[in-house]
Amino acid sequence: MSAPLPSWRGVDVPHPIRSEMEALTDALDEVIPPKRTANRNLLIGTWNIKAFASLTADKWTATDEDSPKRDLRALWLITEFVSRFDIIAIQEIKGDLLALRTMMKTLGAGWNFLMTDVTRGNAGNNERLGFVFDSRRVQLSGLAGELVVPDDWQSIIPSGALQRQFARTPYAVSFQAGNDTFVLVTLHVDYGQSSDDRLPELRGIAEWLDSWANEMNSYGQNLIVLGDFNIDRHSDALWQAFTSTGLTVPEPLHAVRRSIFAGADGNKLDKYYDQIAWFESGSRRKLDLEFASAGSFDFVPFLYTELGLPNASLQHRLSDHYPLWIEFYCRQ
Repeated sequence: MSAPLPSWRGVDVPHPIRSEMEALTDALDEVIPPKRTANRNLLIGTWNIKAFASLTADKWTATDEDSPKRDLRALWLITEFVSRFDIIAIQEIKGDLLALRTMMKTLGAGWNFLMTDVTRGNAGNNERLGFVFDSRRVQLSGLAGELVVPDDWQSIIPSGALQRQFARTPYAVSFQAGNDTFVLVTLHVDYGQSSDDRLPELRGIAEWLDSWANEMNSYGQNLIVLGDFNIDRHSDALWQAFTSTGLTVPEPLHAVRRSIFAGADGNKLDKYYDQIAWFESGSRRKLDLEFASAGSFDFVPFLYTELGLPNASLQHRLSDHYPLWIEFYCRQ
């Protein structure tokens, strides 16, 4: 374990918070595998960080009068979690980049990021999609772009499931780790007024990725999709649309919580929003990377313990989503 320093970006850490940070760091050590050079592994995360925008940058604990509520203590956890990965996809980056840029300065010169511009309109919610990555471990391999549906919809989505552009266009970036090249596609599905409103985007992205995966596999690429799919429950209509073309979520992620809020009737596995998936069926689409492990991280018990904040308040400091992660073994 690498213990937190007494100061963070030149700001002294109050002793009770320092103890809290040490406990949380130990918990992360228990849950998330370390980055390994021998028997090289690849660690990929995804996190919808609620309205990741500005920051109360001069306080470890924001007060009721402060806006925003995201303070140094919350950003420390976000930064500490991000630092555990080779790459992490982040959803809900907003127009104001103070929190993101503060995080990047803290991570240091070995870290980089790519992101989209903000998406205008009510459905877009002024959000960006982005990737933060450890450039000492992975490198860009050439591709970065948004998946835009062409005018002749049927060439990509033959079922006619999607009759308009994605509310927030999925963002695809290719990376290389050692001898492995892979494309990550992150997205944030439009929540809509009801679950039926989400079906067209979920079917559309499943069919798009099916077509794309068949094309790119002949070039030795691996395709992984990750982000916030706004799926309510495992095996519901939304889940079936998402998996309709063969996208597969690893078994360890089926039983982990995605949201800090319980679902219907107190069901903690409702709100099945966030996913990491790839194709496992079909010789042209099979992932070359070897799956090792996966999980999520419950930060709620570790932060603001002296305040006893309800989750309704905690979501504005951190997020209403838990982060997910996955580990692969790399070819040597």
